[in-house]
Amino acid sequence: MRRAILLLSAGLTTLFACAAAAQNNTPHNVILFVPDGLRGRIVTPDSAPAMADVRDRGVNFSNSHSLFPTFTTANASAMATGHHLGDTGDFSNTIFTGYPVSAAGGTVTPFLESDPVLRDADEHFGGDYLNEETVLKMARAKGYSTAAIGKLGPTLIFDHTDKIGSDGLHSIVVDDSTGSKNGVPLSQEMQDAMTKAGLALATPSRGDNGKAGDFRTAGTTVPNTTQQAYLADVATKVVLPMFKARNKPFVLVFWSRDPDGSQHNNGDSLNAVTPGINGPTSMAGIKNADNNLAQLRKALDDLDLAATTDVIVSSDHGFSTISKESMTSPSAKASYNDTPKDFLPLGFLALDLAKALDLPLYDPNNKNAPVADGAHPKAGNGLLGNDPAKPDLVIATNGGSDLIYLPNRDKKLAGRTIKALLEQDYVSGIFVDDKLGRFPGTLEMSQLGLKGKAVTPNPSIIVNFRSYAGDCGEPTNCSIEIADTILRQGQGMHGSFSRGDTLNFTAAIGPDFKAGYVDPLPVNNADVGMTIAQLMGLRSSANGGLIGRVMSEALPNGVVTKAVDGTIVSKPAANGLKTIVKYQRVLSHRYFDAAGFTGRTVGLDPDGGKQKTAGK
Repeated sequence: MRRAILLLSAGLTTLFACAAAAQNNTPHNVILFVPDGLRGRIVTPDSAPAMADVRDRGVNFSNSHSLFPTFTTANASAMATGHHLGDTGDFSNTIFTGYPVSAAGGTVTPFLESDPVLRDADEHFGGDYLNEETVLKMARAKGYSTAAIGKLGPTLIFDHTDKIGSDGLHSIVVDDSTGSKNGVPLSQEMQDAMTKAGLALATPSRGDNGKAGDFRTAGTTVPNTTQQAYLADVATKVVLPMFKARNKPFVLVFWSRDPDGSQHNNGDSLNAVTPGINGPTSMAGIKNADNNLAQLRKALDDLDLAATTDVIVSSDHGFSTISKESMTSPSAKASYNDTPKDFLPLGFLALDLAKALDLPLYDPNNKNAPVADGAHPKAGNGLLGNDPAKPDLVIATNGGSDLIYLPNRDKKLAGRTIKALLEQDYVSGIFVDDKLGRFPGTLEMSQLGLKGKAVTPNPSIIVNFRSYAGDCGEPTNCSIEIADTILRQGQGMHGSFSRGDTLNFTAAIGPDFKAGYVDPLPVNNADVGMTIAQLMGLRSSANGGLIGRVMSEALPNGVVTKAVDGTIVSKPAANGLKTIVKYQRVLSHRYFDAAGFTGRTVGLDPDGGKQKTAGK
C-alpha cells in the first residue's frame, strides 16, 4: 500500500509540475516576503492590511505549517531548498557541529544567525552545510537576477555558498552585516545605485529594538522601524529598478525581522505572561512588517512589475509567550543572581540533566569552563562528561525545544537521559534518533522527516517543552510555552511543537495563483521552496528525498487532492506518558499539527489548550 501511495504521489507531482511549467514557459518573477514569527491567525485588515489583502484577494493557505523544530534557520533552510530538515541538517538555530567553530569563539554549539558562522560551517561540511541547492543558487545559475534582503542569518542561507558578491553575476545580499567586515560585499553596481538613491552603504543597527532587558528591566517598546525602513528602501529604490532594467526574470527574498524581534524583546509584561506577545510592542512589530510589504507591492505597481510578479508571504513559524515556571525542576529551586526566585534559569535543561545523570557540566560558550554552583551556562548550552573536549552528552539550547547529542551513541546513557526527561513537568514529547533504538514514551525522529541526507551531526534526542493557552479566545494567538532562553517570562519565543508555533501565516497573489481562493489543504515551508522552484522552472540536483510538494491546488490549473488526518502514538513510559503526534497527510506528504504529552501541548488535545498552571 505504501509503495502504491508513493508511486501515486510521484505521478501526481509530475502532473502538477507539468501544469505549472505549462503556465510558465517564460517564468514570472517571484518575491518571497517572510514576516519572521508571524502567527497564522493574527492577521486582520486592522493589524496587517497589506498581508490581509494578499490573503483575501489571492490565495489564503489557511492550513499552513512550520517545520519542527519551529526555529528560524531551520525553516529558512526548508524555504530555500524545498527539503525537510533531515536533508538540510539545519535542525535549529543552535546546533552541535562536532568541531570548534572559530567564527563563533571556538564553541561546538554555534548560533547560526551569523554570516561568518554560516561560512565556517560551509567550509567544514564540504562547501555546503545544507547539502542541498537553494532556489536562489539555481535561479542565479540559470541567468536570473537574484537578491536576498533582510534579517541576519536566514537572508544569507538563501544563497550562502555564493560568497564573492563582487559583481552583478552574484546574488545581491543585504542584511544586518552589510557594510561591515562580516557582511557580503556589495558589487560596484550596487554601491553606485545605493549612493545615487541616497542610501548608506552600511545597514543601520536595530537601536532600541535590540534591547532585550533583563529580569529587572523591561525590554524594548519600539518595533524595528529604522533598520527595516532602510532594507525596504534598498529593495524598492535600488534592487527592483535594477532588476527591471535587466529585463529578465528575478527572485527576491525579503526577510523581515519583525514581528519576531519585537515579540522576542517586548517590554510589555516583564515576568508576567499577560499581555505577553499580544501587547502594543508586538502588535507594532506586525504593523511594521506589514508596512514593508505594502512598500514592496507599491514599488511593483510603480515599476509596472505587478502583473508579472508572484508575491508569496510566508512566516517561518508562529509564536508564543514565555513561561519560566516548573514545579519539578531542580534548577528552578536553586538561586541565580539573574533569575527571579522559583523561575527556570537559562540552561535549565543542561543543569537538570547534569544533576540527574551525575555528570560534570561544562560551558561550550565559555572556553569549556566548568559551570560553578549557583551559575548557569552563558548561552544555555552544555557539555556533560568528564572531558569537555570529548563530551558524553551535548545540549544545544534553543527555546521552545532543545537538542541533545550523544557523540558516542551510548544507548544506556540515552535511556538514562530519557528517564530523567520523563520526570520533568516542562517536557511534552521526546523524539529519538532511530539508530539508538526505541524507548517507551518516545517516538523516532524519522517519523518527523528528521532523518535524511544531512551532513551535520544528527541530534540524538529532541525535547519539546510544555505549552498551554491563554485567554484571548484563539489558542494559537495566545499560546504560552516553557522556553530555555535568556529571555524572560512574558517575552516571546518559539520552537515548540504546539500549534501556536507550527501555525504560521502563508498567502500568495500574482499571475500564477488563483484569486480569492481559500486553500483547505495543509502546506508547509518546504512546499514554499518547492513551489518557487517550480514557478521559476528550476531543477536541483537533490541529494536527499525529503522534499516538499508543489502547492498546485493554488495554481489556476492545479489539481485539488484530499488530506487525511492521522495520529502517531508511542508506547507508554513507566509513568504512563506517551509521545503523541497529530498530523495531516496529502498523498505521501505529512504535515505536523502538534505533538507532545496529553494535556501539555496546545493543539494536541482539548486539555492541551486549557492548561494554565505549571505541574498540572
